[in-house]
Amino acid sequence: MEFFSSAVSALSTMVTAIGGVVGIWGVINLMEGYGGDNPASKSQGAKQFMAN
Repeated sequence: MEFFSSAVSALSTMVTAIGGVVGIWGVINLMEGYGGDNPASKSQGAKQFMAN
């Protein structure tokens, strides 16, 4: 039973670590996506939205 307990503990640690890495990767991808926005194109889109 000790083996199963230690295996579950190790798997839990691995899943938590993988989840953390994926979460950090997602935040970095979001920041990269927002970093490329052009403020001029945003205002253009807002003008077109208001014109309709």
